[in-house]
Amino acid sequence: MSEAIAVRERPATGTRRQTGRGVGAASRLVVGLALLVVLLALPLYVEEFWLRTGFAVFGAIIGAVGLNLLVGTTGQLSLAHAFFLAVGAVTYTYLSGEPGGTANPYGGQSLPPLVGMVAGVLVAGLAGLLFSPIAARLRGIYLGIASLGLVFIGDHVLNTWSSVTGGFNGRLVPSFSLLGFTFDSTDSPPLTVLGVPFGQAERLWYLGLVLCIGACWFAANLIRSRPGRALQTVRDSEVAASVMGVNVRDYKAKAFLVSSMYAGLAGVLYALSIGSVAPESFGLVLSVQFLAMIVLGGLGSVWGSVLGATFVSALPLVFQQYAGSLPFIVEPGQPGIGASQAAAFLYGLAIILVVLFEPGGLVGLVRRLRPSPRAPGAASAATPGGEHQPNTSPARADTSTPGDKR
Repeated sequence: MSEAIAVRERPATGTRRQTGRGVGAASRLVVGLALLVVLLALPLYVEEFWLRTGFAVFGAIIGAVGLNLLVGTTGQLSLAHAFFLAVGAVTYTYLSGEPGGTANPYGGQSLPPLVGMVAGVLVAGLAGLLFSPIAARLRGIYLGIASLGLVFIGDHVLNTWSSVTGGFNGRLVPSFSLLGFTFDSTDSPPLTVLGVPFGQAERLWYLGLVLCIGACWFAANLIRSRPGRALQTVRDSEVAASVMGVNVRDYKAKAFLVSSMYAGLAGVLYALSIGSVAPESFGLVLSVQFLAMIVLGGLGSVWGSVLGATFVSALPLVFQQYAGSLPFIVEPGQPGIGASQAAAFLYGLAIILVVLFEPGGLVGLVRRLRPSPRAPGAASAATPGGEHQPNTSPARADTSTPGDKR
């Protein structure tokens, strides 16, 4: 009788687990759809400042996701992210810019902006591919120092290659357009949706939203795929990865390639957000900010990149917008702590607290606070403290035959 009962109980346990997973997946789907609806409807209700801030956040998320694939998923430290952002931004600006003239001696190639964007992604990926043989042979702090050299090389090129980059003063970024639809306010008559005029800020919001969703979707599927598991194995132990047949150098090079392409796309959005590209916009501080995003959000997590990038990139803009209403923050040009400095202090303190108390980052804190979905009756397999214990009942042992034991 005990054997029959044990045989019946096994499928029930599996059913409860599948039910719990199904409930969790359904709840995540509902939350994701609700968030998408909110993001789609925001341009109808919020001010232009929040839309421009959101577009900047979308670009930062794409860059953070790309860096997290390299640092968090593969375990390769890189300080060159600002260099690849500069490559993408300058490529787009040069290829899609208007021809030069008397007032603007540094002309562009007048190519369609979509071509310029794609070229910015590909050229940044090519730059990462050229650096990948070095990245494949180094690890840890040595790779970080080697990648740091790219930032200084990029700063020198941006200042001296004036015909392409515009030199020290940089150059203006051309507006984006797609199939004749412009993402600025030059349409006549203006575009109106539900009585709300859709200018440059509204249009760029949707452009950034679509690109951000696509980038996050690709990264999430990459991490769950076989190459993604290989990258995680390389991060955990290169020796173990080699033993299991993973070509460590090849996967490290491919991770650098993908990360650089993400940075190239983020560079294009960054250029569209600030309106001009100059050498001072792509310094070491930018690379450190992206590292702060992924450490604060959570290494190896796409959602961690989203949370960290939102916090780090939006905070200075919000502080600057409301500097007159916030204590201890002064207006630009006045003595005291400015908005950017206050934001740096705040997310620097947040990083210290995360490293000390929650190494999983903001996404780890969210997972800890979120109650895990549990099907009815599943609590019987857990202790009062919530830790699941293996089933050691004699009934389960009785169901095995001598031939089943190894």
